[in-house]
Amino acid sequence: MVSVIARIPVKEDRVAACLAALEELTASVAQEPGALLYTVNRAAGEPHTLVVMERYRDQAALDAHSSAPYLQSFFARLPDFLAGKPQVTVMEELLSI
Repeated sequence: MVSVIARIPVKEDRVAACLAALEELTASVAQEPGALLYTVNRAAGEPHTLVVMERYRDQAALDAHSSAPYLQSFFARLPDFLAGKPQVTVMEELLSI
């Protein structure tokens, strides 16, 4: 499996709009056959940092997700929300429960 963690620093006045855009995105990702987990979280002690945790069946599923038109549409809107550079970590999952 492939896991991804994306930390997104959001402008204080754009958090609600970013969450709305992520809600739309999450509904589309839920239809992807290789997407196993996609959650949007708020970092503890960092009210303007959203953390997206993702899990995909394999690299091909992540590649399909990455090229999906709805993700590209979200990325086009993302600069309006950002308070800094997002940090994205892609990992090979070794153990899970």
